[in-house]
Amino acid sequence: MSEAQAYIARRPKRADGARNYDAILDAARKAFEAHGADASLEDIAAQAGVAIGTLYRHFPTRASLVEAATREGLADLISRADELAGAEDALDALSEWMRDAVHHFSTFRGLVGILARSMYDEGTPSHAACDAMHSGGARLLRAAQDAGHVRDDLTPAELFDLLSGAAWVRENAGPDRDGSPRFVQLVLEGIVVRPNDARPNDARPAEG
Repeated sequence: MSEAQAYIARRPKRADGARNYDAILDAARKAFEAHGADASLEDIAAQAGVAIGTLYRHFPTRASLVEAATREGLADLISRADELAGAEDALDALSEWMRDAVHHFSTFRGLVGILARSMYDEGTPSHAACDAMHSGGARLLRAAQDAGHVRDDLTPAELFDLLSGAAWVRENAGPDRDGSPRFVQLVLEGIVVRPNDARPNDARPAEG
């Protein structure tokens, strides 16, 4: 793991540095939402009113800028998982968190791929937050499974693959066509255990 890969930007304590940091982050969020994760760093610096060298001084890599721009959203997902962990209805808690996750994963074009890679790559700035978010979601999944609401052969990794697919649908849909709510509902219908349900992998061909 290189120092550049692992770099995580922190808000400076000095007032002038903090102002520049905040201005860059604000411009970056707007640029990423408008143009995706490949938005021009030069344009971001210009919109923030700083030189490109100032941007790189605060955020040496594009990955560190993306991490800082999405840090708050990931922190909210982690906190939300903690809040929902003790919910009376484990399935409702999991369902709500899944919808929140899809919404965050698709904040801007390209983010879902970045988060998917960060989940398993310790050399990325977002790895620690993604790992904590994954653990929070896995805890909600286990609670729903323990309560008998969700099929017990579904793994956390598989759940996140499904959520990533829903996020991809949302981030690539047109402004008037967001298919992710329907996608998430289909995912839920596929993983929920209902009375007298037969698991797909338990099905047996009729004899005779």
